[in-house]
Amino acid sequence: MVTENKAAGVVVRAGEDRHSAPLNFLNGRFDCKISSGDTGGALCAYDTYRFKPGGPPLHLHFEQDEWFQVLEGQFRFQVGDQTYELGAGDSILGPRGIPHAFRNLTETARMIVTFIPAGKMEAFFATQMVDPTSQAFKDLSLAHGMEVVGPPLPP
Repeated sequence: MVTENKAAGVVVRAGEDRHSAPLNFLNGRFDCKISSGDTGGALCAYDTYRFKPGGPPLHLHFEQDEWFQVLEGQFRFQVGDQTYELGAGDSILGPRGIPHAFRNLTETARMIVTFIPAGKMEAFFATQMVDPTSQAFKDLSLAHGMEVVGPPLPP
């Protein structure tokens, strides 16, 4: 829930991170564009640049919806038992409590990822990342409000 209105807009330029600290995760770079601190915890959003095919393991969020907007490239998504192919301009919602995953299918791609509400997602991305197929990643996910329930999507 947003508890206050900001007196001014928050500008984050193209190719920049809200905190001047872009991070590398899985197969790309994540630039925070809207921080949970900007929205009273209502959401946070990342502009993600993918540098090779791949994606996260099948997982679910206990308290966040996850919204994806494809800007460049091709992605395969699984939400629940359904699989979808998305390209530039397409979007999809991964509702809280529903297993979901995606895979970048092209060499390079770009996508906005938004978490609603923000929850512990910024803290999750700020941690030292480990192999996403490891038990340590499963433990890290649980500590931040997510559960890994399957492997990454196949090629």
